[in-house]
Amino acid sequence: MRRPTTARTALRAAAATLALSLTLAACSGGGGSDDPTTPASEDTAAASTDAPEEAPTPTAEDIAALEAVTVDGAPGAQPTVTLGATPFSVTAAVARVLDEGTGEEIADGDLVDLHSLWIKGLDGSQLSSTWESSTPEQIVVSEASLAPVLTDILVGGKVGTRFVFAVPSGEDESSLAVAEVVSKRPGRADGTAVAPADGLPTVTLADNGAPSIETVAGDPPAALTVQPLIEGAGPAVTAGQTVLVHYTGWLWDGTQFDSSWERSTPYPVENIGQGQVIAGWNEGLVGQKVGSQVLLVVPPDKGYGAEGSGETIPPDSTLVFVVDILAAS
Repeated sequence: MRRPTTARTALRAAAATLALSLTLAACSGGGGSDDPTTPASEDTAAASTDAPEEAPTPTAEDIAALEAVTVDGAPGAQPTVTLGATPFSVTAAVARVLDEGTGEEIADGDLVDLHSLWIKGLDGSQLSSTWESSTPEQIVVSEASLAPVLTDILVGGKVGTRFVFAVPSGEDESSLAVAEVVSKRPGRADGTAVAPADGLPTVTLADNGAPSIETVAGDPPAALTVQPLIEGAGPAVTAGQTVLVHYTGWLWDGTQFDSSWERSTPYPVENIGQGQVIAGWNEGLVGQKVGSQVLLVVPPDKGYGAEGSGETIPPDSTLVFVVDILAAS
């Protein structure tokens, strides 16, 4: 049985948003657009390079408070949680393993499905439960997207791991979650390679799956081009789903303007087909299979048109995206 872990580095965002994954780094412009293909503002880019603040270390009282929490119930079902005392409060993020699990080992970069039950520390009341909605949460196991106390547990852990996690959620308030890893899948496209058509940029993948491109001479296609590069074995994406993707975007000349890979955090596109993304994404991703990697060549009328976007995407730009479809629900 593993003991409560302490944070090695800073918590990169507030975990009290009632999700085990920290705030996804949205690639939105200064105007507040939800479009994941909009480059980050200069202020946001500058802030991302700042050294993280040192994370607070749990005290002996924090660890004791978590140890006093009782979790009952069989693995695979929603647990019953009894707080040792109310109000339950901790001064720093702290976690401990309840069950090691017996499934596949989890590696850095894996995408895992997990159920979670969140409890309000003030009075022990339930805040949310994915068991009740029958929809596990999907997170990428990465130090860039998770609190270190969670990567301490998950990296090298196994499918079936059940753990309890507590975090301050406000002044003199804390929240607590019990979570269980249900399954895992690669945090990148995984399937059968597809030979692309001639005349398109050539895609090369780094060891972690991050793409780069080699441009081609000549004018870009006038119409939206949707070229699968890897065909996954999952179900086809349907309109209205939330699609979790990794992506990189370039101008036709090969100038990169954005990449979720550099943030180590996939992007969730809600209501695909009519989502708050450019038309090239809404039209190009519906019908593609989960697990696939797709090359999109987006003409101006399916992208940012005559206005462009900020200083990074000029007017009338043709855009190139490589999109890994990790999950859809």
